[in-house]
Amino acid sequence: MVVYALFSLGVLAAVGAVYSAAIGYLWFRQERLLFEPVPLPQDQALTSDPDIHEGWIDVPGARLSTAHLKLPKPRGVVFFLHGNSGNLLDCVTELEAFREVNFDVVMFDYRGYGKSSGCIASEDQLRSDVRTVWAHFAAQYEGTRIVISGQSLGTALAAGLAAELCEAGKPPALTYLVSPYSSMSELADELYPWVPRQVLRYPLHTAKHAARLSSKLILIHGDKDELIGIHHSHALRTAAPGAQFLCVEGAGHGDVHKFPSFRKALSGALAVL
Repeated sequence: MVVYALFSLGVLAAVGAVYSAAIGYLWFRQERLLFEPVPLPQDQALTSDPDIHEGWIDVPGARLSTAHLKLPKPRGVVFFLHGNSGNLLDCVTELEAFREVNFDVVMFDYRGYGKSSGCIASEDQLRSDVRTVWAHFAAQYEGTRIVISGQSLGTALAAGLAAELCEAGKPPALTYLVSPYSSMSELADELYPWVPRQVLRYPLHTAKHAARLSSKLILIHGDKDELIGIHHSHALRTAAPGAQFLCVEGAGHGDVHKFPSFRKALSGALAVL
C-alpha cells in the first residue's frame, strides 16, 4: 500500500509539473496562439490601384504600415481592423463595394503583420496603436460619416474605439462587426477549457464595449462559423439590445465577405448613412 501511495503521489506530481509547465508556456508565449502574422518584404507594393495609397505611422517601438482608399469626394470613411492572420495584402482586393457607395477606407497592419515592424506585446499596446492610427486620419474626415469596423480579432478593437468616440461626443455613424466574439476570455474558455482564465493576458472584451455604444451597431455572422460560434453574436445582442443582426447562411469564419447577402447588407447600410 505504501508503495502504491508513493507511486500515485509521483504520478500526480508529474502530471502537476507538466500542467504547470504548459500553463507557464501559455502565459509567456500566448501571442503565438492568438496572432498569426504574415510578414511582407518592405519593398512589396500592396496593390497597383491608383486610388489606394500606402503610408507609415510611427508608434513607440514600431512603424505601422497603412493602406488608404482615397476617393475624390467621399461621403465618409470606414476604419477597418482586420483579423488575426494574414496582412493588408488580403484586404486591399476587397474594396470595390466601398467604391460603389463612395466611402474611403483606412486600414493598417498590426505590429509584425505585413510590412509593420515590432511585435504585439500587450492588449493596451494594441489598443493604443489603433487609437494612434485613427487619430492620424481622423482630421481628414471631420464633418463626414465615420464608420468603425472590425473582423474577427479586430471586432473587440473596433468596439473599443467606437465606444471611446461615443463617450468623447464624436459617435461614429455606424459600427459593424463581422464574425465577432463576446470576449477573448469567453472564446478561450470554449477552445481551451483546461486553462485558467487568469492566464489570458488578452481578455479583449467586445460585449462590454458594445454595450457602451450610443450609435448604430450591426453584427454579421456566418451560421457555419466553427471558430467563433454564432452564439457570440447573440451574446453581443444581449449586451447591446439595439444592435441589428445579419446571419449569413452557409458562411464560415473567413468567407463571410464572399456571400452576396453580406455585400448587399453592407452596401445598403453605408448607402443610407
